[in-house]
Amino acid sequence: MKIKETPLKDCYIIEPTIFEDERGYFFEKFNEKKFEELTGMNGHFVQDNISKSSYGVLRGLHLQKGEHAQAKLVSCLEGKVWDVAVDLREESPTFGKWFGIELTAENKIQMYVPRGFGHGFSVLSETAVFSYKCDNFYNKESEGSVKFNDPDLMIDWKITEKDMVLSEKDVNAPSFGQKNF
Repeated sequence: MKIKETPLKDCYIIEPTIFEDERGYFFEKFNEKKFEELTGMNGHFVQDNISKSSYGVLRGLHLQKGEHAQAKLVSCLEGKVWDVAVDLREESPTFGKWFGIELTAENKIQMYVPRGFGHGFSVLSETAVFSYKCDNFYNKESEGSVKFNDPDLMIDWKITEKDMVLSEKDVNAPSFGQKNF
């Protein structure tokens, strides 16, 4: 697997080495030892989540705060999404910056989103199945969020707002300036 830095501190893209032949393909999706050697980051995950969504669904920007903060290793198992990470760590040199990448079942790319980041994605295909590996357990009381269309962040979600399908929670999320992180 190849690990590439993004413009955001501690946020990485993981590209697998894919072995294909007439039978299909094989690849190592994740290797904790290699990840830690190449990034210096902890790659131990304790919870896996899967979501299925249809075109236009936007989930985000979400995070877990405090002692329940989570790093995530995310990938798209079916379909195509535009995946976004936002650095919400006030001490970070990339605080308030975002990075987006297209994750698809075909490209098999993953993104490592460290603790202290907001995360979200929009579905670009008819449907998408999305995978999250988390390094800490979910805790409802520690949820945080940032408004998906906050003017301070200016995130391009690759779909028009009229096509977006949002939860009530995401519609009513606080602005970046309210620092609900």
